[in-house]
Parts: sequence; structure tokens; C-alpha cells
Amino acid sequence: MRKILIYISLFVGVTASVSCNMELRRIEKSKDYEAKLAYADKLYERKKYVSAQSLYESLFQIYKGTEKYEHIQYNYCYCAYKMKDYVQAGYYFKNYLDNFPNSPRAVEMDYMQAYCYYKQSPKVQLDQTNTQKAIAAMQTFINNYPTSDKVAEANLVIELCRRKLEKKEYNNAELYYNLGYYKAAAISFKSLMRNYPDSDLSDGYKYMAIKAYYQYAKNSIWERQKERYDEVVTEYLDFADHYPSSKLKGDAEKYYTLAQNNIKTIDSYSKPERSVRKKIEKAEKKAEKAGKTAEPEVKNN
Repeated sequence: MRKILIYISLFVGVTASVSCNMELRRIEKSKDYEAKLAYADKLYERKKYVSAQSLYESLFQIYKGTEKYEHIQYNYCYCAYKMKDYVQAGYYFKNYLDNFPNSPRAVEMDYMQAYCYYKQSPKVQLDQTNTQKAIAAMQTFINNYPTSDKVAEANLVIELCRRKLEKKEYNNAELYYNLGYYKAAAISFKSLMRNYPDSDLSDGYKYMAIKAYYQYAKNSIWERQKERYDEVVTEYLDFADHYPSSKLKGDAEKYYTLAQNNIKTIDSYSKPERSVRKKIEKAEKKAEKAGKTAEPEVKNN
């Protein structure tokens, strides 16, 4: 009995589909444009966006210059959007604005044009050009329509996009650190602070910059270590000044203390001892180049 019901349902579904396709073919060939428009609207309401869009497109030249043309263009734009073709949808929304700049729907279309960039924004790991375009487009929208009820949504989109860009920048900085490119890591973490000064993670970025500068100094050649440990000290003092209540202050202070101790150790060497150490380093480098050392030490200069 159950199989019979399934077969009946399949038969009804196939029959209905064939019937709809036949009706669509008939409408497409018809010269009754009013009936064609009504059927396009019917398909749109039923979420048959591919077929609806095709019919709307066939009516452009027929209704251009009439009152119904704007309605056709409006639904045509949303057909692309509903089908998640955000590249075309963005283009169509812009085209709508160009054709109907004084339309009551102009604000909506301008917002949707910007929103399509946001919908094209990819995963954090990928190129964020569309994310940046979404921010710019939404900011332009806010500037053009400061009293629109869409301003709150536009600000939210900007915030979400900025978080994504912030995450991408952080991942890049973290990668530099993990690969041992400590100077590049430190610069990247400081750049994060400048680009996102209101971020809740700002103290964490400063802490990572201190860490990276410390590792950079530690792995530097002897002649450059003191000045680079001084940079660690400077960064920590700036951290303590800007984030006195940070949970990371204790951890940051450890690198400050280590840097100060290392500076004292360097200063404790007499000039002859420094000269000897310099000669030893030159000899080690010469041996490394000649392939005499089994495991040459990689240093940041």
C-alpha cells in the first residue's frame, strides 16, 4: 500500500512538472505580454527564479518607458539575488539605480548593491577584496542616507567585515611568528593595533609584539642585540602605560625583565671581551659557509 502511494505521488509530481513546463513554453511563445508578465510574477512568487528571470528579460524592450518597467527591473534584480548570483545581482541593483535614481526604492537598491559585496566576502583565509569593497560601499551608503532605517544594518555589516579583516591580519602576523620571522611578526602585530585600536584583543597584539621583538633580539648578531632588547623594554613600558589592568601584564613583564637582564649582561663585557666575541662569531660564520658546521644557527640580522 505504501509503495502504491509513493508511485502515485511520483506520478502526480511528474505530471505537474510536465504541465508547468508546457505552460511555460506556451507563455514564452505568446504575444500576450500582459499574460506573460502575470505568469512571470506568478513564477517569482513560487520561487521559480530562473524561469521568472528569463520571462522578465524578454519583456524589457516591450515595457521600457512604461510604468511597469520598474516593477520588472525590481523583480529581475531579486531573481539573481535569490539565486545567490551576487556578482550579477550587485550589477543589476546598480543598473536599477542608474535607470530609476528618483525611485522610492532607490535607498533599498543602493543598500542591496553594497550588501552583495558582503555576500561575496569569502572565508578568512582567502583574498578579502570584496570584504574591503563591502566596507567602502556600506560607508558610502551611510554617508548618502544618514537617516535611513538601514544605517544600523550597514554599521553591523561594516563591523562584521572589519572583524574578518582583523582575523586575517592576525593570522598573517601569527604565521610570521611561527616561521621565525620575528621582526615581520612584531611589525604586523603593531599594525593590527593601529588598524583596530578599539579591538578587545589590542593588549594581546601588544603582548605578541613584545614577544616577537624579544625573539628578534635574542636571535640577532651580538652587535645588534642591545639596541633590540632596548626596543623590548620600550614596548613593555608602552604596554604598561596603555594596559595597566591587562591580564597579560604579568607575562609581558617577564620579557621586560629578561630584556633588562640581557642588556646588563651585554654591558658587563669589557671592550676586549667584546672584540674576542666578535672574532669568534666571524669565525663561526666562516666555518658555516665552508660547510664545517653540522647544524648552522639561523639568525635574524
